[in-house]
Amino acid sequence: MYDVIIVGAGPAGSTAAKLLAEKGFGVLLIEKFKIPRYKSCSGILIKKTLMLIDRYFGESVPESVMCEPVENKGMIFTNDKGKEYRFEQEGRNIWRSSFDYWLVRKAEESGAVVRDDTIAVSCEEKGNFVSVRLHGKKADIKSGTQTYTEEARYLLDCEGVACVLKQKIMKTVPAYITTYQTFQAGTIDLDPHYFYAYLQPELSEYDAWFNVKDDLLVLGVAVKDTGKIRHFYNEFLGYMKRYHNLKIEEQIKSEKWLMPRIRPGCQIDYGVRHVFFAGETAGFLNPMGEGISAAMESGYQAACAIADHFDYLDQVYAAYGQSTENMRSYMQRQWSLTGEMAETFQEMK
Repeated sequence: MYDVIIVGAGPAGSTAAKLLAEKGFGVLLIEKFKIPRYKSCSGILIKKTLMLIDRYFGESVPESVMCEPVENKGMIFTNDKGKEYRFEQEGRNIWRSSFDYWLVRKAEESGAVVRDDTIAVSCEEKGNFVSVRLHGKKADIKSGTQTYTEEARYLLDCEGVACVLKQKIMKTVPAYITTYQTFQAGTIDLDPHYFYAYLQPELSEYDAWFNVKDDLLVLGVAVKDTGKIRHFYNEFLGYMKRYHNLKIEEQIKSEKWLMPRIRPGCQIDYGVRHVFFAGETAGFLNPMGEGISAAMESGYQAACAIADHFDYLDQVYAAYGQSTENMRSYMQRQWSLTGEMAETFQEMK
């Protein structure tokens, strides 16, 4: 029986797994995809994320996970009236698959047991522990996959936007935003050291964005209605051609993903009895999809609360909520600021 089973080997899950394993707890880290896993993401580490990595992992982000241009100088927002807002700060440009893989390896080096290609099917409370049904290949079984059960005192759900376990536990279906982005070979008259977000309603139902990764132009739009992806994407391409001299030579690839739709009040779900939530599963997500810093911090604080108050469930909740209050307040202020910048997000004021 493990002390903690963590579902989801992204920034939240890996950070939590590393801390708990270092403190001597028995940790099983489950990932439904084959590691290294792929995730559609801007891949920008903001200054706060860099500070958290230094604090939680005791070292800087390795060059092996970065892409060109390595240095990110901040974000430039264009609101629905065409006004620019510049937010200058130090950052790094990374590939999420490589970054997440590095985090997982750090958790494993600290003593966490990692099982990829394994799905958490369901979980059930049994007194003072949780029974989790998994489907995958156990390390000690050589022949194929199977459905089996593991038990732990706590389960930390860090699945991200999918949050299948959370949906089953809370019997709710979260609201999603669908993202669509392409990687293009071409040229454009914009500084590749910035991440650009466009909030004009004619370009998307949420936001549109541009950044550069290893000389590839990344252009994306986010929608509430998936049937409108092609319309908004074409509108965004036309906008970038008119105002920034975009010239496309060849499309390398395209991808779709989901992210939570944060609602007014920025509700946070900390968990249900012995099942805790962190990262996007809990509701932590900053504007323009910046979820890495919130995922790492919430995963770390959830792990600290479990480690410090392992035998006292109420105290775990109290410590987790208190330690993330500043983060939740910061998130609310950021969404409120976004609401003041553009009518697209006016409900968030």
